[in-house]
Amino acid sequence: MIIESFINAVIQIILFSVIPFCWWFLVARKKCSFLTWLGLQKPDIKSKANYWLCFLGVMALLVIPICTIVYFFVDASLLAFERFAGLGLAAIIPGLIYAIFQTGFSEELFFRGFLAKRLIVRFGFHKGNLLQSLLFGAIHGLMFLSLVELIAVAFIFITTALAGYLMGWMNEKVSKGSIVTSWAIHSSANFLAAVLIMFNFV
Repeated sequence: MIIESFINAVIQIILFSVIPFCWWFLVARKKCSFLTWLGLQKPDIKSKANYWLCFLGVMALLVIPICTIVYFFVDASLLAFERFAGLGLAAIIPGLIYAIFQTGFSEELFFRGFLAKRLIVRFGFHKGNLLQSLLFGAIHGLMFLSLVELIAVAFIFITTALAGYLMGWMNEKVSKGSIVTSWAIHSSANFLAAVLIMFNFV
């Protein structure tokens, strides 16, 4: 399961990197490195206390909707981390690979590293960040459109769009453009959701 999780993570990272890499190669390769262009750098934090307060606050705002989705709206068998169901400690490492790299890193690289930054440059922070968050929410909602009731799709859209907006705000306003912060938040939230499945809490 560890090797399978690793291969899946590599494939998804490559898929989510193709468009950003091509865009960077065509318009920005002479200005900065690909990873810098995406914001994959150490966060520049002025106040560690404020940073961790915001980090934990956003985490709390994300964990509540995730738990609500898992418990009330979506059958656990429909979720991507259903393959970890009931495996307990045996799924910890594959679950971490899934949460940190397959979903956390690949999605943050594309949505906050590529899409948000390009939209923010084009439309300003508020409009650009809102647009990327709406796209983030829409894609997550569409994944469940034929699987769950419309109210569940709406809830998934709203909560993931809110998550996308807050993570974009954390990156650009608290971390000086670093996507490491949203990567950590996204990975942590996904891993907590996977743990619920691993230990049969849902």
